[in-house]
Amino acid sequence: MKKVILSAILMVVLSLSFVSCRETADKAKDSTENAVEAMDDAVNAAGEAVENAGEAVDGAIDAADEAVEEVKDAAGEAVDKVKEAGEEIKDATNDAADQLKKTAEDVKDAVKE
Repeated sequence: MKKVILSAILMVVLSLSFVSCRETADKAKDSTENAVEAMDDAVNAAGEAVENAGEAVDGAIDAADEAVEEVKDAAGEAVDKVKEAGEEIKDATNDAADQLKKTAEDVKDAVKE
């Protein structure tokens, strides 16, 4: 009878240990799956961050290109205005010189008379 009781106790202990091992294996499997999902989420978030950063860089490059074009256009307009002002000054100086010559000739003619 002693052997029967010991055998029964041994069977109970073994069955509990197998059930416990299965539960542990299931928990480990669930933990692994959760870790994989978390890593996938992290990879996706990192990918989105890289895409957003790329879009931001593209936007900054476009804005810089537009700013350069605007500065170039403004500089070209300024150069054109300076050229026009130079031409106007040149014309005004020539007109003044012509007027001075005419006045000098008028004075010369007046002195001769």
